[in-house]
Amino acid sequence: MLYCRFNHKTAWQRNAGKVLLLRAVVVFALGILLSPVTARADVVTDWNAIANTVVVTNGGRPPGVAHVDMAYVHIAIYDAVNAIDGRYSAFAVTPSSVPTGSSPEAAAAAAAYQVLKSFFPAQQTFLASAYAASLSTIPDGAAKTNGIAVGTEVATLFLALRTGDGRNASITYTPGSGPGEWQPTPPVFGAPLAPWMAYMRPFALLDSSQFRAEGPPALDSAQWAADYNETKRFGALNSTSRTPEQTEIGRFYSEHVTAQYNRIFREFAAIQGLSLADNARLLAMLYVAGADALIAGWESKYYYRFWRPVTAIRAGDTDGNPATEANLSWSPLVVTPPHPEYPAAHGCFTGAVAETLRAFFGTKRVTITLTSTVTGTARTFHNTDDLIHEIIDARIFGGMHYRTSGVHGTVIGKKVAKWVAKHYFQPIN
Repeated sequence: MLYCRFNHKTAWQRNAGKVLLLRAVVVFALGILLSPVTARADVVTDWNAIANTVVVTNGGRPPGVAHVDMAYVHIAIYDAVNAIDGRYSAFAVTPSSVPTGSSPEAAAAAAAYQVLKSFFPAQQTFLASAYAASLSTIPDGAAKTNGIAVGTEVATLFLALRTGDGRNASITYTPGSGPGEWQPTPPVFGAPLAPWMAYMRPFALLDSSQFRAEGPPALDSAQWAADYNETKRFGALNSTSRTPEQTEIGRFYSEHVTAQYNRIFREFAAIQGLSLADNARLLAMLYVAGADALIAGWESKYYYRFWRPVTAIRAGDTDGNPATEANLSWSPLVVTPPHPEYPAAHGCFTGAVAETLRAFFGTKRVTITLTSTVTGTARTFHNTDDLIHEIIDARIFGGMHYRTSGVHGTVIGKKVAKWVAKHYFQPIN
């Protein structure tokens, strides 16, 4: 009876049933395809976390400087893993031998361990424990042994190649005085941070001045007055013009930038579903571009030696510009870091990150979530251009930079990242 009724359905009814069935199949398939990828850590992100503990938590390396240290670690990891994977060009060094079947996990762990223990010998006990734990997850055998040999050799060769590159070099820098000159800033009035970074040998660039910024606006210009008054209004500690969201944005990026982005990079990489080798390449690109952008930014900073808002706004009557009025009690929302203002370092770094993500994925439409321990909030972006736009505003809202500085910083970052993507990490045909 039921069979007869079904068999005698009209053609429309039979087709409608097929459409509904097809729709159900499509919806099910799309649900699988579009559901969030399960976050998955691997040895690359594991050693990123270990390096963060060594470099930032225990080592106390300051923002910017710490990112340079992280670049050494991830270059070694990439060259070790890539030597086994073989799909892309080596960044710096190639091991003498790569036995078939060598473990890339063991190679990554060994490379990171060798770099970190070389730079931070006082943390040998912690590193040895972390290294043993990392290797314990890899089955014993020839693959593991050979992988360790590959990673160890890569790190040794790379560190030898970087000998005398200027890391931690003793550089004397004397602050200036008067209009336009950087001077130590309150409340600490500390010495200038890491002037050696302005002179060190970059990882990918030809030299640190390759993409030197064009320079801050002249103090008698309309642009300077516009920059000055915008930061004075929106970046003040007690600003009544800044909205609550703008205040959050200004504070959001005041976390130790290397610690913040180490965490962000790990979280981002873990949900991409990439292979170990691709993860090693992605993080190496991010750290190389970020480090070289900071080195380039530092070169411009110590070349132009431009004053910070907290100095300039309290001395606005000395710059020769009638459109800038001094405020002797002005203070920024966020404590000013101890190095020259122009260009904005976070602009350099963020420009490099945004352009690297675009180059790696082949599109600006990349979704990434940033988190901050300062505000306890998260900010999600779906386009790499939005990262750049926000950081320019954020440094104004924080009161430590001017708009021109942020814009010019992001230009440096993008130029550096394009250079890195064009000349390194290329597929081997």
